[in-house]
Amino acid sequence: MKIFISADIEGVSGVATNVQLTKEGEYQRFRRLYTQDVNAAIAGAFDGGATEVVVADGHGNMSNILIEELDDRAVLISGNNRVMCQLEGLDESYDGLFFVGHHGREGGDVRAVINHTLAGICVSELKVNGTVLGETQLNARVAGQFGVPALFISGDDAYVEEVKRDLPHIEAAIVKWGIDRYSAKLLPPAKAQQIIREKAKAAMGLIGTAKPKRLDGQVTFEVTFKNTAQAHMTTTIPLIEQTSPTTIRFTTADMVTGYKLFWGCVIIAMTATNGVLSAANA
Repeated sequence: MKIFISADIEGVSGVATNVQLTKEGEYQRFRRLYTQDVNAAIAGAFDGGATEVVVADGHGNMSNILIEELDDRAVLISGNNRVMCQLEGLDESYDGLFFVGHHGREGGDVRAVINHTLAGICVSELKVNGTVLGETQLNARVAGQFGVPALFISGDDAYVEEVKRDLPHIEAAIVKWGIDRYSAKLLPPAKAQQIIREKAKAAMGLIGTAKPKRLDGQVTFEVTFKNTAQAHMTTTIPLIEQTSPTTIRFTTADMVTGYKLFWGCVIIAMTATNGVLSAANA
């Protein structure tokens, strides 16, 4: 059985504020905790019968997991030039998708720790076919086109509640309880990682019964950005329609194509935040 792990850091055990995740702060300490949470999920997958596990580092520059400390039964996808973003490498050969260390969406529950949607600098809201989605729900729908069901999540309690409204079958490891976007009640990492391992093992039992979150036919994305320049500059792509000063819309033939185009728009929007040829982007 083959498992794909999409990993992020904001939902990792011990994380309560984004200052901990900056290179000027305690980044080295928390990337180690990130790696340990991923290792717990890898171990749980193998405990439950996995024969192959691939991990995609999906945070920031997407090269945070410490390869020298990664469980040697897994393979790591690292680096940030990716057409498929947090799902780079996913295809029809996988039996299930795990989300380790993910987080609530922008504009959702105020308790969701470091909540945002893919790029906190620019995305205010994402809708697909009229439904507001966070990263996990979005990625689950992309995986659905490949016939791969989402089986497991780990993160804070508000994030788990959000995802379970959309994916009620999913196994969930709650590793902390949100108080505010930048505060949380934390479990000791060793305890949190024990829970991750146990729940990941249980998630393997869903293979064969869990249904992929598949959207058939055309899909329409609506993205609201945080400033007008971000939205406007995405219209350099002819398919993009600007429907308000900060909102764009586009329709594609399928979910995977829409995901790639959304990611492309986010890349443009991030670059356009302070002007595409500003010194900061040179």
